[in-house]
Amino acid sequence: MKSKQANLGRGLLAGGNWIIDQVKMIDVYPRPEQLSNIRSQSQGTGGAPYNVLIDLAQTGVPFPLFAAGLVGRDALGEQILKDCRAHKIDVRFLTATAKAPTSYTDVMTEIGDGRRTFFHARGANALWRGEDIRFEDIRPRIFHLGYLLLLDALDQPDPKYGTRAARLLAAAQAAGVKTSVDVVSEDSDRFPRIVCPALKHVDYCILNEIEAGKTTGFSIRGADGQVDAVALRHAAGALLQQGVKELVIIHFPEGAFARTRRGEDCWQPSLKLPKGYIAGTAGAGDAFCAGVLLGLHEGWEIQRCLLTGVCIAAASLAHATCTAGVKSLSSSLALAKKFGFGRSLSGMET
Repeated sequence: MKSKQANLGRGLLAGGNWIIDQVKMIDVYPRPEQLSNIRSQSQGTGGAPYNVLIDLAQTGVPFPLFAAGLVGRDALGEQILKDCRAHKIDVRFLTATAKAPTSYTDVMTEIGDGRRTFFHARGANALWRGEDIRFEDIRPRIFHLGYLLLLDALDQPDPKYGTRAARLLAAAQAAGVKTSVDVVSEDSDRFPRIVCPALKHVDYCILNEIEAGKTTGFSIRGADGQVDAVALRHAAGALLQQGVKELVIIHFPEGAFARTRRGEDCWQPSLKLPKGYIAGTAGAGDAFCAGVLLGLHEGWEIQRCLLTGVCIAAASLAHATCTAGVKSLSSSLALAKKFGFGRSLSGMET
């Protein structure tokens, strides 16, 4: 299925969580009252819009990039604004407030396997409602919003649309903009209440298998830890039934699956990365999302979008921070030729 451009807009606007990640590489995650050693520490980007936009800028996309959100009027907030400007990201809708500090996350990453644990301070993100966005002024082709469940003001109920996030997405669609959402992975029962109302105003839904399962009620991984292809398909179908207009993509460490509104399915395995390659998994989902959104913006076939997603995700895995591993598009795509692909998803495709 080839994406069709619904309007004459150009560029990608990303709004939502703007976070500074404090990444600490630790030898082991400790049990309560036990000690773990911090072997190194670095600082990087965090949050869906920040990661996606920086990844796209470093990839070298041929279209404009726009930021929307709220940071604190502090040193971290100024750092985010400066970083965006350095990457030629338009920050007219990324504003600073004195009412709350810039959001940050302590990311504890285990050196051995890259597993991470997050300690998050919501900060200014909790106040953002997106009411200052003027879609008609910049006319982006796509508006990407993330993360639902981690934007307190937008997660609040709305009498007409269900949630304020749904209202914001509806406003984007009314302006002729394609909409895309991402969700944070949390262990809660809030997914149906907060995510489902937004899906009625979403063109592209891009979730990982945990988020898709929590939203739809399907257990996408079996007791053996393997992806259940039947449950995966059911979850994708359920998301479309919730109102997603064009495309559902569910990504997982082994690869990705896409289903279109017309019922077309696409599979893409992840790259076969050598032992020791993965420095950290933070940001890999946003990197995948950046690759897919790049392809959707350019009207590529879905298979090519998924391939680009897994390649940019693989590039991001080479660094402990979310975006420092991502370079040019050609260098990311070259990783597929260098490493090849992991376990075939052919068994799922039947």
